[in-house]
Amino acid sequence: MDRDSLWKEEIEKLRSIIVKTELEESIKWGIPVYTHKGKNVVSAVGFKNYFSLWFYNGVFLSDPYQKLVNAQEGVTKALRHWRFESADEIDEEKILEYIHEAIRNEVAGKVWKPQKSGQLEIPEFFQHRLDADKNLQEAFDSLTPFKQKKFVEHLTTAKREATQLSRMEKIIPMILEGVGLNDKYR
Repeated sequence: MDRDSLWKEEIEKLRSIIVKTELEESIKWGIPVYTHKGKNVVSAVGFKNYFSLWFYNGVFLSDPYQKLVNAQEGVTKALRHWRFESADEIDEEKILEYIHEAIRNEVAGKVWKPQKSGQLEIPEFFQHRLDADKNLQEAFDSLTPFKQKKFVEHLTTAKREATQLSRMEKIIPMILEGVGLNDKYR
């Protein structure tokens, strides 16, 4: 059975409830996503063993009926979902209660802000190279924090010192050109 035919009737039943609200329907990531002023609020998705409502900032919902679970414990920060295993579990009144609270939270600006990682720790061997070459240091400093982080991760993920030094020699020309490690894939 293909994914599109799984839970088709049940997802349509959830959709019929969601469209009773002021949310706008759009397609993102190949699935219907319901938004408020362009901000993702909820979507209905089918999986192999269940179908669910995904609340994009569900972490802020009061969850009075204890229906919400974290999508991936330890990984997912804001997303919460309400799992269903049959159409009989769909309770329109409760679902609308959750959706209306999610809309109120969106209007109030309750949005999960990703936490910035701490200070970038440049490995000692690379810092020595930066200190020895003013042009390289300036070029590295002019890169975005994301590009800097990717270069440092590339160096520090090598286990052997010889591999780290080899990688450093390969990335220096990229840094001097202002090119990110993965720019060719973007």
